[in-house]
Amino acid sequence: MEWVQRYKNEVSYRQELWRGLRTFAPIMKVYRELANDLPAFRNAVVTIGTFDGVHQGHQQILQQMKSEAARVNGETVIITFHPHPRKIVSSVPGDIKLINTLEEKTALLAQAGIDNLVVIPFDHQFSNLSAEEYIQDFLYRYFKPSVIIIGYDHRFGKGRLGDYHLLEKYGRELGFAVKEISEEMLNQVVISSTRIREALLNNDIATANHFLGYSYFFEGLVVEGNKIGRTIGFPTANLHISSEEKLIPANGVYAVKIQLGSESFNGMMNIGVRPTVDGKKRVIEVNIFNFNRDIYGQQLIICIEKFLRGEVKFNGLEELKAQLNADRNQAMAFFAS
Repeated sequence: MEWVQRYKNEVSYRQELWRGLRTFAPIMKVYRELANDLPAFRNAVVTIGTFDGVHQGHQQILQQMKSEAARVNGETVIITFHPHPRKIVSSVPGDIKLINTLEEKTALLAQAGIDNLVVIPFDHQFSNLSAEEYIQDFLYRYFKPSVIIIGYDHRFGKGRLGDYHLLEKYGRELGFAVKEISEEMLNQVVISSTRIREALLNNDIATANHFLGYSYFFEGLVVEGNKIGRTIGFPTANLHISSEEKLIPANGVYAVKIQLGSESFNGMMNIGVRPTVDGKKRVIEVNIFNFNRDIYGQQLIICIEKFLRGEVKFNGLEELKAQLNADRNQAMAFFAS
């Protein structure tokens, strides 16, 4: 993978990748409709999946796709679904939390060098396609694949009756090859996704970022807060996260990098209920170091670099202020190192 080759140091790699998501736009075509939107792909190398996180396990599959596309002089095509299929087909959809929003996933797949992303609106009508209809009326009709790369345990169609062997059967009839993603690689993908979610919910940012291959990030709109921070010398930008599905890490204080437009800053972030000031509602607030501008109504990208400490109730604002000074010193030492 060219990013890894360019940056052997994992932290430098993560930070550079994060900046790259906004500083340049690799060419990837994104399609959100089937009938009127899709072109005739050239020797399409197709895979299907949620690719939530686009983490290091996924990157191996993407590399396999790109190698296969180079072999057949074709283009890579990822098919993904929105909303998440579990929201439609599960009798108990639950509170689905995702590592990436659709926009974030799109940016990461573009950065990975994928040629085409097709986002299929997943609804009950689509979920009721039989396995045979899924292959003939969806995959073959719209994509005319040269190669389909799929996991050995992948299931599709109503009742999840379609599998790798059915794809192989139709491949022989319709003229496309089916390549298997190994069990080892698939296990790595599943384990990575699970470890990332668990780590983020347990303040283990180092593990999450290691499996991701980049620093976990989210985007938030700066909104008005109660302005207590500025009275003790730590003004904060309070963030509203528009995506309800986005996984927010566990409560605590973190060293973060902040992207505001084309500018990048260091800072620290608190996630929690602010028990010292009798807060009840969970908030996300960011103190940007050496910064004094009105940014209400602007979007920030927050890149989480290090967990500093858990949320604590202090005996008044002076004790809180002393701890915030210590937090800032710890964060600044981390960035300096």
